[in-house]
Amino acid sequence: MSEKTPLLHYRLTTSGEPPDGSKRAGVRGGVHPGRPKDRAAQKLGVLFGVVIPTLLSMFSVVVFLRIGFVVGQAGLYHSIAMLLVAYFIITMTVLSVCAISTNGALDAGGAYYMISRALGPEFGGSIGIMFFLANICSSALYILGLVEAITSTFGVPEEGAAAAAGHHHVLPSGYWWSLLYGTTLLFLCFIVCLVGAHIYAKATFVIFIVVMTVLASIFISFFIVGPTVVTLPHTSAVNTTSMSTANYTGFRLHTLEGNLFPAYTVDYTTGAMMSFARVFAVMFNGCTGIMAGSNMSGDLKNPGYSIPRGTLAAVLTTFITYNVLSLLAAWSCDRYLLQRDYSFLGDINILPPMVTVGIYSSALSAAMSNLIGASRVLYALSKDDLFGGVLALARKTSQSGNPWVSVLVSWLLVQMVLFAGKLNTIAGIVAIFFLLVYAAVNLACLALEWASAPNFRPSFRFFTWHTCTLGILGCLIMIFLINAIYAFASIAFMLLLLMLIHYLGPISNWGYISQALIFHQVRKYLLMLDVRKDHVKFWRPQVLLMVANPRSCTGLMTFINDLKKSGLYVLGHIKLGLLDELPSDPLQSRYDSWLCLVDHLKIKAFVNLTLADSVRHGVQNLLFISGFGGMRPNTLVLGFYDDCTPQDHLQGHILLSTGHSFDTVCSTKDPGVQRSPFFPSLRGAEDPKDLQEEEYVSVIADAVKMGKNVTLARYFDQFNRDRVLGTGRKIRGVGGPFIDVWPMNLLQPDSHGYVGICSLFLLQLACVLHDSRAWNQARLRLFLCMEAGYSLQEKEEAKLQGMLRDLRISAQVQMVAWDEVVVLHWQRQRERAEQNEEDEREDCNQTYPNNASQLTDEYICAVNDMICRHGVPQPAVRFLYLPHPTADRSRYRAYLHQVDLLSRNLGPTLLVHGVTPVVTTDI
Repeated sequence: MSEKTPLLHYRLTTSGEPPDGSKRAGVRGGVHPGRPKDRAAQKLGVLFGVVIPTLLSMFSVVVFLRIGFVVGQAGLYHSIAMLLVAYFIITMTVLSVCAISTNGALDAGGAYYMISRALGPEFGGSIGIMFFLANICSSALYILGLVEAITSTFGVPEEGAAAAAGHHHVLPSGYWWSLLYGTTLLFLCFIVCLVGAHIYAKATFVIFIVVMTVLASIFISFFIVGPTVVTLPHTSAVNTTSMSTANYTGFRLHTLEGNLFPAYTVDYTTGAMMSFARVFAVMFNGCTGIMAGSNMSGDLKNPGYSIPRGTLAAVLTTFITYNVLSLLAAWSCDRYLLQRDYSFLGDINILPPMVTVGIYSSALSAAMSNLIGASRVLYALSKDDLFGGVLALARKTSQSGNPWVSVLVSWLLVQMVLFAGKLNTIAGIVAIFFLLVYAAVNLACLALEWASAPNFRPSFRFFTWHTCTLGILGCLIMIFLINAIYAFASIAFMLLLLMLIHYLGPISNWGYISQALIFHQVRKYLLMLDVRKDHVKFWRPQVLLMVANPRSCTGLMTFINDLKKSGLYVLGHIKLGLLDELPSDPLQSRYDSWLCLVDHLKIKAFVNLTLADSVRHGVQNLLFISGFGGMRPNTLVLGFYDDCTPQDHLQGHILLSTGHSFDTVCSTKDPGVQRSPFFPSLRGAEDPKDLQEEEYVSVIADAVKMGKNVTLARYFDQFNRDRVLGTGRKIRGVGGPFIDVWPMNLLQPDSHGYVGICSLFLLQLACVLHDSRAWNQARLRLFLCMEAGYSLQEKEEAKLQGMLRDLRISAQVQMVAWDEVVVLHWQRQRERAEQNEEDEREDCNQTYPNNASQLTDEYICAVNDMICRHGVPQPAVRFLYLPHPTADRSRYRAYLHQVDLLSRNLGPTLLVHGVTPVVTTDI
């Protein structure tokens, strides 16, 4: 019936280690280190290791007590259709089981182990619980079937049927009496499972011989026993007619014709009206148990050879047996006999006690097997620690290694299910649980196949993604046909467990199939992302942020995360050094620290680390190699080069995933030196920097040469995102923060342009920030510098407003008169001209970079003061125009000095230089 692992496997409990999923994924093939006896035990072949366990799992009480029920209710045609559907589903699942089980060693734990190690802990844990519950309900189902058989044989007939009572009818009947019998039998199973599972394991082959002998007697009886009248059992579950007997006709054509078509009626044991779905649910329980052989992989000489052949042989054998039994029953038994006597096989047998022995032995062994199987799955779940302390007690074992707490919990849960009272009542629930497990096994195989992982190369190759998909669809369809309410409830419960494990469960080292699938899809779509099809309409910032030490850059890192607009965001870091001088790559051990920081800051960024002999070469390397295909950084963001002492913003912060502080230190090879396993300490005020001014400006110039937009970020150590965007503003009714934009080149006083590529890029970047979800309450302020007497001032303002409308940008435009600032500049120019007329003539012929070199500190400070005066209220961030670096390398220091004066004491500021068109008015 269920995925019960036949207890040949459980003899390992005598050696002190439970034969379940208690071992981690690192244990291969069921061979446990330090246990040579287990290695000697792995000598089972196809017959004893797979065929017998699987047949014992599939030939259960259903074959003895429900084959007539199925034919009597559904007719021969519908019965064969049910068998075809059921075996189609399990055959597709068997193919998936064979594929997974032959893709390397399979530890104990059955479906739970296969699914958890293939799909990860979320699916594995949720399906593991469903598998556990399926075994619980299945054990109760077998106990109820055994009680039904006992009361049918030895029970005292109910009132009105005393005349039919024989001398062997001595047991009282009724719901509470049946519950008492079931409780007693279950307690017997509990005692055996608690102290003597190995005894049952040794008797497995004997039980198999008994069951096969009983089946042989049933087949022989159909041909030997002549027509007879069978006395029917009596029940008060339904209002029966006065007929208390039915006919066994032997092989008669008219009997077969009368049993061909369905005749659904009331089930005399439950009083419920039967239907195709309900009868299928009962019948399907006799088709499960297909994973019993794969659970034995640790004890097989050659799992890759034995599991596919043994499982398929067992499935084929049971399919033929069920179909032949259905045909013989329909050909020889009156419809009324099939509908009113589920134990008719004993009444027509040449040795009636043989069927009783078969029912009792198969039902009791199956109940014990399911009880032990449930306890082992529960123990495996507790050992994997997927549910934290909830299952902590289930890990306890006896001195012999038997998980007695798990057995106790399983026994109590089976006892609760016994209150259902009737086999047919819980058959639908059991079928739904196992169909969900089968669907998950097919899903696991499908995911492994779709992921195209090189290590997924099972020796069993008779499967495709089509068989997996058909298995999944078949399982899901039958789940809802059996009982839609139970199906929705079971799936909802499974999804709830999945979410709980995802958010609360620990990180496992089993490997996540989701990562393989994501890789497969991302690779496919990256290949489809053709850079030749790029269009300005779909431009978005793809940022490479250079981080020297993240301890001082957390504010900037969170800000750029808001600025990326669903684009690529890469954190770049350069470690100075040469690989030739090092024993190994020093960056490999640092990736985890950076990824932990990304999780801690809750930003969506990639991490790219490089080793270089200089910062300039490192940035070049990252700009060349970062990204793939059409996903490459188009914007470089650098921290500003100044003399400010960096502040540690990670000090005292706790990393939730590990519980450690970012300030944790660990010893190095030098006992007197300690360092943080996360990031090194910040440099002091007196410590030298890793690069000089010339190299810093060279990095900017290199990026522009490579066609990258450049942004310099200053004073973002003062940026507090929670304070700027906090909910307190909305509560107090205060408006959102301001974003100030100065699109003109303020270091070129004779410039009136604001529609160049760089200015529009600056404006686009500010708009992208404003449109992000966190900043949608912010307000854009656009400052346009004009001379007070400029005759076209109103026309320019209207032109600017029209451009903003065309670009769909909502901003408040403010005209700024900067006459005094410009006059100051030209006054200094005239003074220089008076000193040297020839130099003035040369200045008039020079291009912009040399024009900038003529700017005085007094002028730049006046521009800085103008920006401060118009920044009221204080904006959250400013966007300023960053001029192109001069071509003269000797002027790099002066260039950086001018930019420093321009942006000094302005608060969080971005100096932006754009080189690519980023806006369009087209649809």
